[in-house]
Amino acid sequence: MAVKDTSLSGVAASTRIFDYPLRAFRQNPQLMVVVVIGIIIAYLSLSPTLMLFYGSFLSKPLGVPGDFTLANYVSAYSDPLTYQLLFNSFIFASGSAVLATGLAATLAWISIRTNAPFRKFFELTAIIPNIFPPVMLAVSWTVLLSPRTGLINRLLMEGFGLESAPLNIYSIGGMIFVEALITAPLAFLLISAALYSMDPSLEESARVAGSSNLQIARRITFPIIRPALLAAIMLNFVRAIESFDTPAIIALPARIEVFTTKIYREAIGAFPPNQNLAAAYGVSLLVVTMLFVYFYRRLTARSERYVTVTGRGYRPMIIDLGKWRYAASALAGLILLLVVVLPSMVMIYVSFIAYVHVPSAKTWELLTLDNYRTNLTDARTYRAFQNSVFLAVGGATLCMLLASLTAWVTTKSKTAGRGLIEALTFIPWAFPGTALAIGLLWTYVFMPLPIYGTLWILMIAYITRFLPYGLRTMTSTIVQLHDDLPQASMVCGAGFLTTFRRIMLPLLRPGFLAGWIILATIFLREFSASVFLYSPGSEPLGPLLYHFYVDGNLGPMCSLALIVSVVCIVLIVIARKIGTAGGAFEGH
Repeated sequence: MAVKDTSLSGVAASTRIFDYPLRAFRQNPQLMVVVVIGIIIAYLSLSPTLMLFYGSFLSKPLGVPGDFTLANYVSAYSDPLTYQLLFNSFIFASGSAVLATGLAATLAWISIRTNAPFRKFFELTAIIPNIFPPVMLAVSWTVLLSPRTGLINRLLMEGFGLESAPLNIYSIGGMIFVEALITAPLAFLLISAALYSMDPSLEESARVAGSSNLQIARRITFPIIRPALLAAIMLNFVRAIESFDTPAIIALPARIEVFTTKIYREAIGAFPPNQNLAAAYGVSLLVVTMLFVYFYRRLTARSERYVTVTGRGYRPMIIDLGKWRYAASALAGLILLLVVVLPSMVMIYVSFIAYVHVPSAKTWELLTLDNYRTNLTDARTYRAFQNSVFLAVGGATLCMLLASLTAWVTTKSKTAGRGLIEALTFIPWAFPGTALAIGLLWTYVFMPLPIYGTLWILMIAYITRFLPYGLRTMTSTIVQLHDDLPQASMVCGAGFLTTFRRIMLPLLRPGFLAGWIILATIFLREFSASVFLYSPGSEPLGPLLYHFYVDGNLGPMCSLALIVSVVCIVLIVIARKIGTAGGAFEGH
């Protein structure tokens, strides 16, 4: 009888253990949402990270069982070229980050804080490069500054009788220059926000004390926005060191090795490919980017100590530059010429000609629409466009829904574990596209899910890598939402999902749509992860643009890039109209 009692008590204990989660979910229905979101975020963040590390310690290639070994790291760091690679990567990333931030700070100060003519036009024009595929911007500069066929080089050689090209884009300096111009708009957004939120009384006090405009800018303005400047440098450093757009166009032909080109050579360019060594380099790149993203988040978190705007009557002070305002406009115009005008003019020009040549009187005879006809009738281009639109619409929608729920969990729920979920969202911030792609390759070769070589692996990569973009939009929106309406809905008997769908999402519509447009435009032109993960049937537009460049088809490449840019512009215009409508709705 004692044995029977013991077994019954054991069954009762096990029943209570398994019944405890069910009781907890019944008592707190929101706990189920937190658990499900936590599992999804942990899966998206940790599975490629752990598999990247796993692949870097394996002795056999992708898909073949092997033993654990340190041989890949020994091979990587016993190679003297690796240290040249490290040096090149840090010089490239730091140089482009500093240059981009310097250009952006100058342009932001002129367009926001001075009375320079056309300053509002400068401010609006500065963000235009965000709609262009970055790989296309890099190609535009090779068309201009290639030592053999570059349009600017040929004009200088003919004009000054030079025997050799004075400028060479295929160098570390050329890479820094091009990457800085590509990332300057991002730094402009960060710095302009800081300039808008400055207290003008500090500058006014310095002016009353007799300081000149230059002294005020040097001693007051830029020291106050120093956190924003450092954050812009840090973020652009991460963007540059993980970038594969500029290195693919400039570094690969010039045989300049950086992290991303080395990963590409080992994973795709080598025969046979060495995915293990590529994973080892990917781990090294991930560690570097995570370290700098951590510093970036610390800087942005501490920047609240520098906030000086508290009243509703605040207006940023406009500095009178006097006779120097025209020089300031000229300087801003020169920056925009490099960042916006020249690359866009090159894309438009090359898209309408049969072959690249210095413009002359005969150019009018060579203008053609064949490049556009080719793209509009080519089956491969049509399929790539379909794939990218599917990834943009479907991926952006899923990503924003996940970002909305995650933002609610991390900002509104009181459930234990939300801090862990917030920590896990830190990983995608730092995940370079190349390293993420290698991690996903290892994940879905070993995991029994039939998505390897399909569009779904690309969608998972996009959502994982760009989830923080949606989170930033939704977190800033959801913190403004009062808890009364969701709580009233639940008190009336509605479940969390019903409340989220019928109450919260309509209230969060402006932020949701803004984040959706940002993600959709990014997904349309994504390249770094796509080039590692696509298969012939699932090729999106980013790799197709690159293959046009490799094959020398610059005309079709430029025309396709302009078509993609027009689609992005249409989405942005729609977003602005919806945002205005949402603001009017909130006002009522």
